[in-house]
Amino acid sequence: MPDPFDFSGRTVVVTGGSRGLGRAMALGFAERGASVIVASRDAGSCTAAVAEIEALGAKAWAIAVHVGRWDGLDGFAEEAWAKTGRVDVLVNNAGMAPTVARSTEVTETLFDKTVAVNFKGPFRLGALFGERMKAAGGGAIINVTSTGAVHPEPSYAVYAAAKGALNIITKAHALEFGPEVRVNGIMAGPFWTDIAKTWREEADRTSTAAVKRIGRPEEIVTSALYLASPRSSYTTGSILTLDGGLR
Repeated sequence: MPDPFDFSGRTVVVTGGSRGLGRAMALGFAERGASVIVASRDAGSCTAAVAEIEALGAKAWAIAVHVGRWDGLDGFAEEAWAKTGRVDVLVNNAGMAPTVARSTEVTETLFDKTVAVNFKGPFRLGALFGERMKAAGGGAIINVTSTGAVHPEPSYAVYAAAKGALNIITKAHALEFGPEVRVNGIMAGPFWTDIAKTWREEADRTSTAAVKRIGRPEEIVTSALYLASPRSSYTTGSILTLDGGLR
């Protein structure tokens, strides 16, 4: 029987794909034969990630895009499809998680930027890619959300709210674009990434999760592969919690 996790001949788009969880997933799909579009705000880091993927023998492209800027996302979708002819998987991974001491410190600019990157952009990309995938006969969308959505803290309340909204949109888009397109979420707990460098060591040492540590980027890969593969054909509108048994 064919390997259900063989992504040869398929194209995967990963936003925020140049570092952290996005980079791990981009490399994971490439190792399974996929062609990968790496997207992030930093063109240089996209190019570096593409070089890593090409070193694995896979095709890759770099596209610089700011997912929080609505007016640039139509062009990004057009470019992605023009480069590859078809997109089979979209991983909405790009995000930002600013923290504040109290809510009165949140400016309108910071509020709008946090919502734009973590919710508005993924919503728009899900809509754009979902329609194209449905018209093309199929596809999968994976939204990377956060356990902050169900365990919010005052210091990152806006981020948590945006990720909670993304959980809701995951279900709504699954209903809108199904059955051809499946839409699921990975609700990630704390991971050892560069954006967590100010707190990751302490969190790793003091974790109350069942595994007594925080996650490593490579540990998200199999979840993404599953949700993008035929093995999850009955899984849509679901949010997979990936937090090591966090309390």
